[in-house]
Amino acid sequence: MTIERKVGMGIAGQPSGATDVAEVFSTDLYIGNGGTNVINNGIDLAGEGGMVWNKRRNDTGAHTLADTERGISKVVEIGDNAETTSASGKDITSFNSNGFTFGIPQQIATNVSSAESVTWTFRKKKKFFDVVTWTGNSVQGRAIPHGLDNPVGMIIIKTRSHGGSSAYNWAVYHRSMGGTKSIYLNTNAAQVDNDGFWNDTDATSTNFIVGNASNTNATGRTYVAYVFADNSSEDLEDQIIKCGSYTGAYPTQVAVTLGWEPQFILVRPITQNSDWNIQDSMRGIVSGGSGKVLDANSSAAEGSANSLKLTATGFETEGGATATNANGATHIYMAIRAPMMVEPEAATDVFASVVGRSSNSGGKGNFLSGFPVDFGIAVNAGGGTKLASSRLTGDVRMKPSETAAENQNAAVQFDYSDGWATSGLGGYNSWMWKRAKGYFDVVAYPGTGSATTVAHSLSVIPELLICKRRSDTEDWTVYNSTFGASYFFNLNDSGAVTGTANIWNNTAPTSTVFSVGAHSRVNSSGHTYIAYLFATLDGISKVGSYTGNGSSQTISCGFSAGSRFILIKRTDATGDWYVWDTTRGIVAGNDPHLSLNTTDAQVTNDDSVDPHNSGFIVNQVSATNINVSSHTYIFYAIA
Repeated sequence: MTIERKVGMGIAGQPSGATDVAEVFSTDLYIGNGGTNVINNGIDLAGEGGMVWNKRRNDTGAHTLADTERGISKVVEIGDNAETTSASGKDITSFNSNGFTFGIPQQIATNVSSAESVTWTFRKKKKFFDVVTWTGNSVQGRAIPHGLDNPVGMIIIKTRSHGGSSAYNWAVYHRSMGGTKSIYLNTNAAQVDNDGFWNDTDATSTNFIVGNASNTNATGRTYVAYVFADNSSEDLEDQIIKCGSYTGAYPTQVAVTLGWEPQFILVRPITQNSDWNIQDSMRGIVSGGSGKVLDANSSAAEGSANSLKLTATGFETEGGATATNANGATHIYMAIRAPMMVEPEAATDVFASVVGRSSNSGGKGNFLSGFPVDFGIAVNAGGGTKLASSRLTGDVRMKPSETAAENQNAAVQFDYSDGWATSGLGGYNSWMWKRAKGYFDVVAYPGTGSATTVAHSLSVIPELLICKRRSDTEDWTVYNSTFGASYFFNLNDSGAVTGTANIWNNTAPTSTVFSVGAHSRVNSSGHTYIAYLFATLDGISKVGSYTGNGSSQTISCGFSAGSRFILIKRTDATGDWYVWDTTRGIVAGNDPHLSLNTTDAQVTNDDSVDPHNSGFIVNQVSATNINVSSHTYIFYAIA
């Protein structure tokens, strides 16, 4: 944690003690290289243990699981085959303190050269996940201990040793089915009633019960179980994982309330035949569009479906996909929380400003950020259209200088672990944000046509809010806390602040919701919207205001090494939404600046801002008029 963050929080280096899902779960997208391939995701598998689940995306190939209990050479496929052993230097070659390493592909097809692949990493931790192995003895009612110290949500068991030509399915226990029923992970068959699996006994916080079935406890057979918790009994702020159920209602869409936004969802109906649907926010769960889908019971390549969308409090079904909204069917799910549980420690972890590469080689975005990007703006310094897009909305974009609705753009892609966009934007500049508690959030929501509140995950009161109607022409509407809920700006023009009560319903946002009135800008029935929420976070970002003095003045943001990004808008008269960044130059001299509300090329021949360790310096020059005496301004800066 940075010095300024510690001082600002008054903790002088004390650990926060907060739960962070990013320490125990990660979705990583990568391109296979056929040799050594290091996946650094911050998960300590070497010290804590855990499991790695892999799947090739762009071609057929089995789902494969490896774990620290069985060791690096042992692989199980989601199918009815027994465990296989990889040769030395093949497949996963090491579990590391910050991830794991692939070797030459043998049993695992997901490090094949040029293969687009996904891996989900689960770290062992109480109240989240455990890996258990045992040798069967056919004793009905045998208790198998686990280390969750928490109610069990779901258990997946695989018979490792078969013997002869026998084939055994993956047995699944789920709290919503209870100990009287089971279902198979590797098939699309509905649930079955068999006391040989769980001895008709529910799992507890310390153990689960197996019967004498060959899938769970046959004499001499070896087994591995992946045990997932359900945190429903925990305080909301500490919850990481939930396992539950809902009833499909197609064509009516179903809202599932978790209390938080998920990043990973495994779901299927259990009362009828259907696939096991896996969706995650890294590959794309798109609001109002087709998300990326893999089926746990299938070796097929990744497909697309308009089946789920994320909300700040859970997820909702979209479209008519059988796996997520079969009418009248009971669906079970496992959901893992999005990584907005702790505040970022450094601005470089959540914001980047770069020039685009000539390609998106290496399985990374055209704009390299060093983190998964949730919101990106791409600009051509030479002038022309600026593009804005977000992970929640997928491969569509809008233009900050225009009122037009969103539309498809092949260059806009977010399914990368590092960066965003394809080679179509090579040479553009990009500003990139990652969603994080207390810093920045993105919310996609439907209009209702009547005053309402919209939930968000920022956990603090947003000070700057930018909203745009996605589905039709409309101005970009901006809220700023300096003026409050009875005023607004247009991002797409240079106009001064305007007063009206019916946009934000004359109600200031809170740490959990923002309010919208019955206005087409923010809340028209039948239309879709996107909102970007920004806040001050000590040492990381600053939303503020100042009054011009006609010459030069320092704007302190509480930073220690100056600002990398500055946005300034005059509020009492016309003035562009000016942007400076250190990629193009914030120096003691002329600094290039762009205007979000125009398509103009950057201006390079005036010295409107200068660097300062605490934030930045504004100078009064006629080119920008960002420090006119007695006039007022708002700004947003990032360290």
